[in-house]
Amino acid sequence: MPIYEYRCQECRRVSSFLLLNLRDPFVPVCKQCGSHSLERVLSRVHVRLSEETRLERLADPSAWAGVDENDPKSVAKVLKRMGQEMGEDFPGEVDEMVEEAMDTQAGDAAGETDL
Repeated sequence: MPIYEYRCQECRRVSSFLLLNLRDPFVPVCKQCGSHSLERVLSRVHVRLSEETRLERLADPSAWAGVDENDPKSVAKVLKRMGQEMGEDFPGEVDEMVEEAMDTQAGDAAGETDL
């Protein structure tokens, strides 16, 4: 499927457009700010993987390399990567969980110094 990406000259955001009929004239408009001043950018190739392949990638032990279960930021990175692999998007939810875990961890560390 022909998906084209354009960068807005005003807000610098990249917008993607699916063009089903290349013969029809197409004038891109920034999805963020509505500007007509866009330039086409070279986009990366997107490969759709089967659910089985995505699960196999997540089960690979190398996917967990460098994860420190005691470090909320490290766990957050893994959760975000897992969400991306599975096509799930939890904007803000993972960050909220990480902040909560870090606050709890900071509170626990402060309690230890009081002993």
